[in-house]
Amino acid sequence: MNSFKTHSSHWGAFSGRYENGGLEVRPHPGDPHPSPLLGNIPAIAHSPMRIRRPAIRRGWLEGAPGHAQNRGADDYVEVSWPRAADFVAKELQRVYGNFGPEAVFGGSYGWASAGRFHHAQSQIHRFLNVLGGYVGSVNTYSSGAAMVILPHVLGPYDHFDRKSVTWDAIERSSELVVAFGGMAIKNTDVHGGGISAHIVPRTLNGAHARGARFVLVSPLKDDFPPEVNAEWLPILPGTDIAPMLGLAHVLVSEGLHDRQFLDRYTVGYERFEDYLLGRIDGVEKSPDWASHICGIGVDAIKTLALSMARARTLSTVSHSLQRADHGEQPVWMGIVLAAMLGQIGLDGGGYSYSLGALGNIGKHQLAVPLPTLSQFKNAVSDFIPVARIADMLLNPGHEYNYNGHAMRYPDIRLVYWAGGNPFHHHQDLNRLRAAFKKPETIIVHETAWTSSARHADIVLPATTTLERDDIGAADRDPLMVAMKKLIEPVGEARDDYEIFSEIARRLGKFEEFTENRTSREWLTFLFETTRKALVAGGHEAPDFETFWERGEMCLPLKPDDGGPARAFRHDPFASPLQTPSGKIEIFSQRIESFGYDDCRGHPRWYPPRAEAEDDKSRFPLHLVCNQPHQRLHSQLDYGDFSRSTKIKGREPVRINPADAAERGISDGDIVRLFNARGSCLAAAVISEDVRKSVMQLATGAWFEPDNAASDKSMCVHGNPNILTRDVGTSQLAQGSTGQLTRVDAERFVGELPPVRIFEGMTFFDEAERSSTRAGNQ
Repeated sequence: MNSFKTHSSHWGAFSGRYENGGLEVRPHPGDPHPSPLLGNIPAIAHSPMRIRRPAIRRGWLEGAPGHAQNRGADDYVEVSWPRAADFVAKELQRVYGNFGPEAVFGGSYGWASAGRFHHAQSQIHRFLNVLGGYVGSVNTYSSGAAMVILPHVLGPYDHFDRKSVTWDAIERSSELVVAFGGMAIKNTDVHGGGISAHIVPRTLNGAHARGARFVLVSPLKDDFPPEVNAEWLPILPGTDIAPMLGLAHVLVSEGLHDRQFLDRYTVGYERFEDYLLGRIDGVEKSPDWASHICGIGVDAIKTLALSMARARTLSTVSHSLQRADHGEQPVWMGIVLAAMLGQIGLDGGGYSYSLGALGNIGKHQLAVPLPTLSQFKNAVSDFIPVARIADMLLNPGHEYNYNGHAMRYPDIRLVYWAGGNPFHHHQDLNRLRAAFKKPETIIVHETAWTSSARHADIVLPATTTLERDDIGAADRDPLMVAMKKLIEPVGEARDDYEIFSEIARRLGKFEEFTENRTSREWLTFLFETTRKALVAGGHEAPDFETFWERGEMCLPLKPDDGGPARAFRHDPFASPLQTPSGKIEIFSQRIESFGYDDCRGHPRWYPPRAEAEDDKSRFPLHLVCNQPHQRLHSQLDYGDFSRSTKIKGREPVRINPADAAERGISDGDIVRLFNARGSCLAAAVISEDVRKSVMQLATGAWFEPDNAASDKSMCVHGNPNILTRDVGTSQLAQGSTGQLTRVDAERFVGELPPVRIFEGMTFFDEAERSSTRAGNQ
C-alpha cells in the first residue's frame, strides 16, 4: 500500500497518495479550516483535459497564408518532443536574430505552482533572459491600480499591502471594522505559495466575541462571514469613494477630524478639504450628495461617521474596489479617511489595503528568507502594465501614458507563455481573441487544454505540482513543505525546467540556464538560503536531506510590531515614509504634475465611464465579476468541487428577486447576459444577498465560444470576461477594470448549445492526411 506523502498547494498544505487509479487527499492536520478547494485536486491525475503530448496548430505547421486568423478554431497535430523542441528553438532563433528581444513577449502570471523551484514565472523569465531578454509586464490584474497609487501616497506597495494590520491586532484591539468591499472568507482560502493554517474565521469570531463591530459596504451581503453579524450597507457598485467623501464631510462638519495628526503626519490636507467642502467646484461632498450617488441612506452615512470617530476603527479597502473605473480613488480615499480619524499606526486601527484578499495577508512576517530561483537581469527595458496586453498586440507603436511616463507599445512577433491563462484574467475576450491573431507565433506551456492553449501555435505539455518534487513555502506562512511527487507525469508531460533545458541545449545556452544542476540539486542549493539564515538566527537548521525526510519544518516568525505605519506614527522623522515628503500624501504634487484628467493631485469622485459608454438605459444591471469560491481563478475548473457548483453544466449567476421577476426569470433558468461587447449563458440563482439592480457572476469558468470561427462569439459556459471592458483604470495605473460592467439579462429560449469544454481534444492525423494525399496523386 502506498503511504501518504506531503505536498502543498495555493489553497493549503496536504498529504496525498495515488492508489488503485485514484488520488486520495487529506488536509494538513494543523489547519483549523481546510479549504474545500482541495476537492479539485484528485481530478488532476487523469482528466481528459490534460495535455498528454506536444501539439502544433495545423495552420502554423503547414505555413498557410493568413493562418493566424484560425487561432482558436484550428486543428492540432500531435508531434514528438524532439520535433516540438526543434520548432521552438528555430522560431526563437529566427525572431531574436531578425527582430531582437524587444519582439518577444514573455507572459506568465505566477500562480502555476506553489513550489519555489518549479515556479513557471521564474523559469520562463530566467530562460528568456539567458537568450537576451524579453518584453515583460508589471503589476497584477488583482491590484494594478493600488500597486501604482500606494507608493505615491504611503510608500512601497509591499510595505502596506503585506506589513500593516495583523489579524491578531484586530482580535485584541479593533472596536469597529469598516470593510469597503468586504472580507469574503472564500478569498482567504488561497495564497500564492501555500497556506498551512486558515485562521481568518477564528480571529474574526474572536474579535466579535470581544465586542468588535463590523460594517460591510458592498453590493453583496456575503462579502463578510455571517457569523460576525456585520451591518450591511448595500452600495451601488463602483461608487465607494462617494460614501467615503460623505463620511469625511461629517468628520469636518462635526469637528471630529484629528487636526494634530493631519498636521504632523500628512501633507496637502487643506487642498483636499477645499474640494471636500465645495470651495473649488461649489459642490459639498455631503452625506446627501453621496447618498444620491451610492444608494446608501443619508442617516446611515452620518451615523457611521460618528461611530468611526468614537471607536478604535480600522478601515479596509478590498482588491475589488480598484478593479474598476478610476480604481486608484477608493484606495487613496481610504487612506485619507483613516488619516482624518488619526488612527493610522494604532493597534487594530487605521487603514489596511487588501486585508482578506489572500489567506496570509494579516499574518506575522517570516524571520528568514525563502528559497528563490534567480531570474537573471532582463536586458530589455520595454514593459507594459499587465492588463494592457491586448492593447499592445493590437496597437504596436501606439503611445500611451503610465505613471508619469509617455510609453509606446512594442511590436511583438512572438509570445511565449508559461504559467497563467490570459483567457481567464483578461477582459473583453472577443477583443483578446482578435489580439491573439496578431503575433507570428505563440508558444505555450500548459497542463490542460485551456483557452490559452487552444489559441497557441505550439503547445508543450507541462507537469502539475503533483508530478514533481519541489519546496513549498509562502510569505508569512511558517510551514515549509517537502512537496513530494505523488503521481508519475501524465502522458509525456515534462516540467518547465526540463523543457527549457532541452531548448536551451539546442540554442547553445544549456550550461548558462541550468548551471549544470539537476532539479534535485537545485532544490538542495536553493534550500541553503533559508538554512544559512536559520543558522545565523540561532534556530534549528536541518540540512536538506533531513528536511526532505521529515516532510516539513516550521520557520520562525517576527513579532507583531505594527509595521512601517507604527514606526512612522512613533517618530515620523526617524522613520519617514518613502514618499516625496516623507509623510502621507493627501495631496500629491507629483501626481498633479502628470496632468492627467482622470487622476489629479488628491482623491475625488469621477463618474464611471461605463455609465456613458455602455448606456445604462440599454444595460441597466450592474454585473459584479468577483473571485469564485469553488476554484482559484480558473485553475481546475474541471475539478470535482468546481463542477459540483455548476447548474446544467453552466456557471451560476446570482440575481435579486425583484430584477428576476421583472424579466420573468426563475431559479435555475438558463439566462443570457449581454451588452455591446458580447454575451454569455449562465444559470440563474435568485438571492436576497445581492443588491437590487446587481447581478453576480464569478470569474473562472473556462471560456467556450459557441462559434470559435466567429469574431463575436457567445460563451456558452458562463465566462463574464466576454462582457467586461478592456480599458485601464486611469492614465496613472492602467490597471484592470474587470470587476464591474453593465449588462441586461433574459431567459434563454430555444435549444441550449452543449457545454463540451471538458470533453478533451481530438487531433488531426497528419499520417492519415499524408497517405490520403499520396493515394490521390
